[in-house]
Amino acid sequence: MIFNEDQLALKDAAERFARDVLLPGYQRREHEAMPRDLAREMGALGLLGTDLPEEVGGLGESSITTGMVAEALALGDFNMAALPVNISLNAAVLLQHGTRDIIDEWVPQMISGDKLMAICLTEPRGGSDAAHVSLRATRKGSDYVLKGEKTSITFADCADIFIVFARTGSPEDGARGVSAFFIPEGTPGIERLKFEDVGHRVVGRGSLFFDDVVVPEWCRLGPEGSGFTQVMHGFDYSRALIALECAGAAQASLDETWGYVKEREAFGRPIGQFQGVSFPLAEGESHIMAIRQLAYHTLELREAGMPHTAEAAMCKWMGPRYAFEAIHNCILMSGHYGYSFDLPHQQRMRDVMGLEIGDGTAGIMKQVIARQKIGRIAVPY
Repeated sequence: MIFNEDQLALKDAAERFARDVLLPGYQRREHEAMPRDLAREMGALGLLGTDLPEEVGGLGESSITTGMVAEALALGDFNMAALPVNISLNAAVLLQHGTRDIIDEWVPQMISGDKLMAICLTEPRGGSDAAHVSLRATRKGSDYVLKGEKTSITFADCADIFIVFARTGSPEDGARGVSAFFIPEGTPGIERLKFEDVGHRVVGRGSLFFDDVVVPEWCRLGPEGSGFTQVMHGFDYSRALIALECAGAAQASLDETWGYVKEREAFGRPIGQFQGVSFPLAEGESHIMAIRQLAYHTLELREAGMPHTAEAAMCKWMGPRYAFEAIHNCILMSGHYGYSFDLPHQQRMRDVMGLEIGDGTAGIMKQVIARQKIGRIAVPY
């Protein structure tokens, strides 16, 4: 992948910010709420919404540039690297389907880091079966009334605004009966519950409870019954970005561990001379490079307007899995010191592990790939 001068300059700025600002506080922030000051600083540096139009505050760059920024930020803090992914994905939905008033008021605030948005799709009865949404949006005059629960929602604890997917048709309609709604902060009837997760804690994953939440008709995004299609198209983009996030976190651990095995001595020589130490790290470098190239290839296809659903699914299952494996080997190659909280390897490993589940499991991603290759015959009944 060859990048132009503007892309490389932004990548360098993101890497400096990751190294000098994010990395020193990465482990401390695990036990804190999403730091809004850092989000605003990222916005001021042009690291959020890089692919969004200039007229709403973005840089008008390509999705490839957004991927570069996400990967670079993950070198310092995997959790803060989720912000450009979240903002580019969610703001694109508003730009395509929101009213002019929604776009003008909220998208610039997302790009500046002042407002965070949560996309609310998953429900307690099943995350993988996303089309069978049961949270209900019932017509009441010119409004909709939402009642039900969403769970495993990224930024549930800290988001200011929400895109909520609710059933406006009958259960038999499946995906065709799902609509999307924009819900701004301060809307009455919403309660939050934050989860105590193994990793990726800063993003505030949790549940949202909608108790007769009244939403005006103008907050519906697109035609009634089109919501599921809107979000699924966006996932092809976010899956490639997630793989690059994971690659960045793994690369940080690999770089640190190469330095360690070069200096650490045993039996009178650096342990990096032992193939049992260097080969697992070499395998990690190989896997992460392959994931990086696949992700940027996927984004190139997107920029060219070409199909990339299968490639995006490949990114999504391979990225978290091989990043986890590479970081795990970094812990092992660092010995007893690597098993301590003194080093960030353990947190990176726990953080990337969450994305082996969130935004689509490996099994679902492989099902997506199979369906792209042989059609509906690949779908089990």
